[in-house]
Amino acid sequence: MVALSRSEIEAMAPDQSALKAAAGLLKPAKWSSRGASGGLIWGECLGSGANPYRVAADTIDIGSKCTCPSRKFPCKHAIALMWLHVDEPSAFAPAEIPDWVSDWMGRRRKSSGTAPPTAAARPTPGPKSLEAATAEEVVEALDPAAEAKRKAAAERRAADVRRQVEAGLDDLELWISDQLRTGLGAFLAEMGERCRRIAARLVDAKAGALASRLDETPSRLLQLPAEERIDAAIVELGKLTLLARAWRAAPEDPELRREVIATETREELIAAPDALRHAGVWEVLGEQIATRRDGLVSVSTWLLNTAAEGPRFALLLDYFPASAGRRSGAFAAGGRFSAELVFYPARAPLRALIVERLETEASSPDGQTWPEAATSDPLASYAETLLAAPWSLAAPVVLPPGRIAEDAAGRPWWLGEGGALPLEGAAPDVSLGARLDGAAGLWNGARLKLLAARTNWGRVGFDA
Repeated sequence: MVALSRSEIEAMAPDQSALKAAAGLLKPAKWSSRGASGGLIWGECLGSGANPYRVAADTIDIGSKCTCPSRKFPCKHAIALMWLHVDEPSAFAPAEIPDWVSDWMGRRRKSSGTAPPTAAARPTPGPKSLEAATAEEVVEALDPAAEAKRKAAAERRAADVRRQVEAGLDDLELWISDQLRTGLGAFLAEMGERCRRIAARLVDAKAGALASRLDETPSRLLQLPAEERIDAAIVELGKLTLLARAWRAAPEDPELRREVIATETREELIAAPDALRHAGVWEVLGEQIATRRDGLVSVSTWLLNTAAEGPRFALLLDYFPASAGRRSGAFAAGGRFSAELVFYPARAPLRALIVERLETEASSPDGQTWPEAATSDPLASYAETLLAAPWSLAAPVVLPPGRIAEDAAGRPWWLGEGGALPLEGAAPDVSLGARLDGAAGLWNGARLKLLAARTNWGRVGFDA
C-alpha cells in the first residue's frame, strides 16, 4: 500500500485558496468524529451549516466525497481530512466503515472501470503549497485614520440598509391592508402571485429573511383544509404585522434581524459572549426536509434534551441547493449523542449549532424516559413561546400519555388527559389506537405534527 503524501494533496487541490481554507480546518475541535479502515478515512466536520459535513476519502484509489455544497473538488473539508491523516494518522482510530461511506464506495466502484493508480500514475505536485497555506499572515498595523474611515463607511452602509428595510416594511404593511380591504377570499385565490410580488419587493429592500417567509406562506396555507384557510391567513398577516412593528422598535435586536434580514454566520454566533450554550445528551426526534421556492432544500433536525435542566428542544437548520440532489442525513432518528450546542439569541431559544460533538449512543435506551409533559395543559410551552415571540410559526411540545384516534369524518386526532389536538396529515397506521406513553411534535396553532412517540413496545418515529 502506497501512503498518501503531502505533495499529492498539493497536486489534487483545485487552487492555493482551497489549501488555505483547509488549513483552517486542521484543529481537532473542527471534527466531531474521525475513523479509518484500510485505505478509507472519514470524518464529520463542523461547517457553516447546522449539521456537520460528512467527509470520506480513499487514500489508495485517490478520491473523496463531502456533503458540503462546494463546487470545488476536492473541497476544503476533503483536503483537510486527508491532510490530517498524512500528518497524524494515529488520530484516526480503526473503526467499522459507516453505511454512508460504504454507499459512496459502492457507487464509486460501479462508476469506475479502472484499476487503482500506481504510484507513478498518481498526481504530480502543482504550483501549490501546504507550507504556504499554514504560514502566518503578516498583519499590518492599522492606520488610525484608515480604521476610522472604514468604521464610518460601515456605519453608513448599516444606516442605508436600515432605511431600505424600513421602506420595505412600509410596503408590506400597506400590502397587508390591501389584502384585508379587497377581501381574504380574493387573497386566497391569488395568494401565490400576490405573495411572490411582495416577496420580490422585500428582497430589493434587503429584508431577505422576511421575503422567504412571504414566499412560503401559500404552501403553508394550502396544507390546511379549505375551510380553515381564511382564519389561518388572518393569523399569519397579523404575525407579519407584529414582526414588522417589533423590528421598527428594535432594529438591532439579533432575533428580529434574523427574522427580517438575515441569520448570523456561524463564526459570529460562536464568538458572541452572551450566546446560550448547553452541553448534554440529545435525542434526535426527527428530520423535516422541504424544497423551497428559492431553489433551496431546508433540512430541520429536531433534538430533545434528555436532561431535566437546560433548553428542552433544539433545532438544527441547514440548507443546500436542490440541484445538488438528496443528501444523506447526519443523524439517525432515535439516536442519541452528547454535544455542546450554542443557541441563536432569541426570546425563546430554539435554533442552535453544534459547537462540539462529544460521543454517540446507538439509540435511545428503552428504559430512559423523556422529560415529563404538563398534563393539565400540554400546549403551555407553545403559549409561552407566543408570549415571548408572537410572530413564531410553530413550537415543539412534549405531550403526556394519550393515543391517536380518528373522528367520524376519518380525521386523525391526538387524545390525551389534557385534551385533544388535530393531527397534520393522515393517521399513522402503526400507532392508530395504541397507547402512547409520551409524544413530541410541532404545534402551529392549528395542527400537530408528530415527530416521535414512546410506546410499551419501544420508540415510534413519524415520517416528516
